[in-house]
Amino acid sequence: MRVLGIDPGIAIMGFGFVDKLGHRVVPVQYGCIQTEANTPTEKRLVQIYEASCELLDRYQPETVAVEKLFFNKNVTNAFSVGQARGVLLLAAAQRNIPVGEYTPMQVKQAVVGYGGAEKKQVQEMVKRLLHLSAVPKPDDVADALAVAICHAHSVGLNDRMNGVTRA
Repeated sequence: MRVLGIDPGIAIMGFGFVDKLGHRVVPVQYGCIQTEANTPTEKRLVQIYEASCELLDRYQPETVAVEKLFFNKNVTNAFSVGQARGVLLLAAAQRNIPVGEYTPMQVKQAVVGYGGAEKKQVQEMVKRLLHLSAVPKPDDVADALAVAICHAHSVGLNDRMNGVTRA
């Protein structure tokens, strides 16, 4: 099963494709979609949408996993992130790719084993679980891979709990 993990953002949207092979999770491709700060929002969203479509078409994930929005004090930033997240969800929906959503706490729990883990702990575990030589940079990329790992493990667990058997 191929999973695309996304850490949404308007300036930097991290992405990570992983394949789940039995109990192993193997990296396929990862990186980020970046937009320029002084570009109008609508043009940034087009850039994110087009790049998302290209990635989905090239790597053909069976499912997409995205981090749920976490409202902090900066509401303006949350709206921008939500818009960027929305164009990715649109691109996935147009291709009939199912989407899973996870809170930051769920991702930390799945990757580190502790929902209150520090960002550095998550990044180090991503590196170890995927047998990478270094922690992926920028942080958004490591976060996207963490979301993909979370989903890869959760899908199998949810299937087993629901009595579904995968071939």
